[in-house]
Amino acid sequence: MELDDTDREILRLLQADARTPFSEIARQIDMSSATVHDRVGRMEEAGVIEGYHAAVDPKAVGYGVSALVGLRVEQGREEDALDRLREIEGVRAIHLTTGEWDVILRVVAEDTDSLRELMFERIANMDGFSRSQTMIVLGTDYEAEGPPI
Repeated sequence: MELDDTDREILRLLQADARTPFSEIARQIDMSSATVHDRVGRMEEAGVIEGYHAAVDPKAVGYGVSALVGLRVEQGREEDALDRLREIEGVRAIHLTTGEWDVILRVVAEDTDSLRELMFERIANMDGFSRSQTMIVLGTDYEAEGPPI
């Protein structure tokens, strides 16, 4: 789908607050609510808009520790290993990468003891991984939601 400037402005407004009513978006871009509704529907159908999500602070729901985990995957074991990683509750993102690590995970845990359990009892013991490195996130200075539009 080819996006025009109006579509991009609608996306920027929805990225800033997905709960913004179409009437408010229409007012801000000087367009009718019906037209905004139609444009959003087309972007949803085309897969440009993948869904609407609440941004939840992990600490507020009991996950006080975040970490990035680099994993080296044994050749030929990739799909099986990735399938098993998806089943682990604390795994929030799985990135396939180039460089030293084949996979980088973003994980959350209640505390460092829980992170240790996640790493040593759930991930490190899995067949298919030959090496890992865990980097605890001390803080996040900036994290954008979605791609720049």
